[in-house]
Amino acid sequence: MKLKFRIHYSTPWGQSLHVAITYYSDDGRTRNYLLPMTTDDGEVWTVETSVMESRQRPITSLTYHYQVMDSEGHLLRKEWNKVPRLYAFDSTRDYYFPDCWRDVPLQAHLYSHAYQVANSGKRHTPVTMMRMPLFRRTIIFRVSAPQLREGETVGLCGSHPAIGSWSPSRFLKMNPIGDSEWMLSVNIEGMPLPLEYKYVVVNTKTNQLNAWEEGDNRSTFDAEMRDGEVLVLYGESLRVAESEWKAAGVAVPVFSLRSEHSFGVGDFGDLLRFTDWAADVGLSIVQLLPVADTTTMHSWTDSHPYNTISAFALHPHYLDLEQLPPLHDTEHTVAYNRQRRELNAMDYSDYMAVDKVKMAYVDEVYAESGKAVLEDADCQAFMAANEEWLMPYAAFCILRDMHHTARFADWPDHVVYDEQQIRSFLQEHAKDFGRICFIQYHLHRQLSAAVQHAHDRGVALMGDLPIGVYRDSVETWQHPEFFDFGAQIGTPPDQESYNGQNWGFPPYRWTDAEDRHDTMAPHGIFAWFRRRMAHLEQYFDALRLDHTVGYFRIWEIPDHAVLATMGHFHPALPLSEEEISRTGLVFRRDLHTRPFINDGILERLFGIHANYVREHFLIRQQYGLYALREEYDTQVKVRNHFGGLTDENSLWIRDGLYRLIANVLFLEDLHIEGMYHPRFMVYNEPVYEILSAEEKDAFMRLYNNYYYERHNAFWAFGAEQLLEGILDGTRMLVCAEDLGMLPSCVAQVLERQRILSLEIQAMPKQPGYEFAHLEANPYRSVCTLSTHDMPPLRLWWEENLGRTQRYYAVMLQQQGKAPKQLPPHLAEQIVARQMYSPSMLCILALQDWLAMDVELRHSNAADERINSPYDMYNPWRFRMRPTIEQLLDATKYNTKIRTMAKHSKRK
Repeated sequence: MKLKFRIHYSTPWGQSLHVAITYYSDDGRTRNYLLPMTTDDGEVWTVETSVMESRQRPITSLTYHYQVMDSEGHLLRKEWNKVPRLYAFDSTRDYYFPDCWRDVPLQAHLYSHAYQVANSGKRHTPVTMMRMPLFRRTIIFRVSAPQLREGETVGLCGSHPAIGSWSPSRFLKMNPIGDSEWMLSVNIEGMPLPLEYKYVVVNTKTNQLNAWEEGDNRSTFDAEMRDGEVLVLYGESLRVAESEWKAAGVAVPVFSLRSEHSFGVGDFGDLLRFTDWAADVGLSIVQLLPVADTTTMHSWTDSHPYNTISAFALHPHYLDLEQLPPLHDTEHTVAYNRQRRELNAMDYSDYMAVDKVKMAYVDEVYAESGKAVLEDADCQAFMAANEEWLMPYAAFCILRDMHHTARFADWPDHVVYDEQQIRSFLQEHAKDFGRICFIQYHLHRQLSAAVQHAHDRGVALMGDLPIGVYRDSVETWQHPEFFDFGAQIGTPPDQESYNGQNWGFPPYRWTDAEDRHDTMAPHGIFAWFRRRMAHLEQYFDALRLDHTVGYFRIWEIPDHAVLATMGHFHPALPLSEEEISRTGLVFRRDLHTRPFINDGILERLFGIHANYVREHFLIRQQYGLYALREEYDTQVKVRNHFGGLTDENSLWIRDGLYRLIANVLFLEDLHIEGMYHPRFMVYNEPVYEILSAEEKDAFMRLYNNYYYERHNAFWAFGAEQLLEGILDGTRMLVCAEDLGMLPSCVAQVLERQRILSLEIQAMPKQPGYEFAHLEANPYRSVCTLSTHDMPPLRLWWEENLGRTQRYYAVMLQQQGKAPKQLPPHLAEQIVARQMYSPSMLCILALQDWLAMDVELRHSNAADERINSPYDMYNPWRFRMRPTIEQLLDATKYNTKIRTMAKHSKRK
């Protein structure tokens, strides 16, 4: 038996096409082959292979896909394969596959869990291997039709009487094989080739033809087919315009939910109840912040949902205590209920109080019922299925609590990650291990129940993938090879934050990975990332990709720095000394890469403390210049020196030294010696003033080229490689968080990957505008008013009255003076404008939905803010004012949202 493959694909010199084939036997075994293809013109690629079949293990089916490789055998690109080319196999036949390369389809969102759940209440059915009737000469027709509506099927009609003679009543009905795929085999014995044909849409109830597909007729090739040959025609998707899908949703952290059943913080039981409200008012998406465990010290700093200590474990705070086995002690139950009422009466979530009370309750329940739960078959199955992450997570938590720190660098030297040692360690601490498994098992069950309930109500859940993991986390302990501990990530300085942001997360070591497209590889950072995505996908139908620009380039800060001003982009194309000098700026390493310090700068930064700084922190050098003493020559050393000092003068000197250390023109690359990056926004620093007019002109030409032109193609190529590698296989609808300083290549890459952009009217992406025009939003986008890092609508309205007045007059077309506080009727008007935008999704923060009702929103707008990214001491504690029960009973308010969703065609 032979297989012949043929595909049109134009490649540059040095690249070639390969076809990757997997054969499946009836005993479940697989065989994989990667076959190089040949071409005579660089356009049409072919390969023919004979299949050697074992009698003991006959082949039942095969899948295949195409990929591009370079001359050294590196994988550059592979085609979209979320809907596999799966076919039954008959060893007595020869198969011919004339194919088209499959890019990510324009209709990719129709294949997503979010679309499927919002429209049918269930996820997609995967493609199944259907054995079609085969004849002496057979054509198998196959087509993708994700745009079909309920009650529609696909048919085939064409030029020969056997396929209908173009008669609208003589079409052939095709067979559904799952995942919006349709297939039909036709006996072409005696038919002259080529055949012309089209696919048609058929009404299931009436069996009448609803529509012909658009465009030219499709055609088979004109060569004669041999006996025993099967021609498989699987080209472009059904050419029928889909109905434009638009949906509305609400964004709310789990910890912000409030119900009569809460325990001072929202939980997964509250999430289930909240999806009832969302469904009732016509909202199809509920967007959450990360729900992973963030526990490091059991303090309020653990409230930050992006400081994840595990990419897989769920946060214990989200346990719904009512779903746990009941306590045997009635008096204890009464006492806990009293504490519940006290915690629930608070306007905000008190993280430490909640942690203390809920974990005490869990400990009692575990002591009484833990053994029975752990011996249950369902719990045993959960532990076995999740052993790979559950065991290291449990060991990490036990060691953290034993040593009172999550900093594994402070643990005894012998506590390094070793799988065999971890197993022995957990056996020694079986009780603690059991408690952690007990908690994670119940969290999994409760979240899964909430997910299923949401799906039953037609509501999809959107999760959040943080850009990094906490520096002292299970992942960095278990897989140190995935991270660069000599650096940390953040964001560069901007108009909002002069010093930028330093998040402290270690950057990923993507460049060392060799498993980017090898979905079978069990190890490596991409394999770990794909496991992470699969873990999220069991709960979430859509996914927010946090700090999406970080997959293009990340702001990398050396580990000896405190402020982000010392960072540079990575990956990047740093400059050599010769390249810098060619711009007209003669490069002088000592002058341009070391802090420039003279008396004028000292007086300017330190004022009355200048002499103290000279005496204690500096060394006098020639020409009136100074150098930092070795014990103070990095920002981390300075921070350690001033640790614990909070008086004004100490902070003044400390911050001045931070700035002094960053007063350099160029930063040396962290990875390549002798290569340099111009320091970001250095034109605001004293060192820039030492340059002559000609040198400033040369430096700014270099600077602008470096930051706004030099890297676009480089970053675009790298980001596509990364995104294809980590998103490969997921059916979650991926939504970017693409705000802030963006390279010009970001929009094109997101479009090619069919990732939704994020559009905020107050943060226009087009330069020269204060507010974006909603009508210009791209369809493939999420429209919103605010994020968790921004002031919600009401607070934004109050923060800058001049800006509010311009928005009031220009965007809302209102006359007169804008009110100082946002009234409900204007909030309703603003929300309605978002809902009527062209964006596929309109997902608004719960606070912004509630702004339309004075009885439901907080009395003080400032209490509705979740996070201030420039405040490192910000606790994440916002809770909704009404309970979910009160929200469900707000009939007039709910009718308003339901009507808005219906009229905007988002329901």
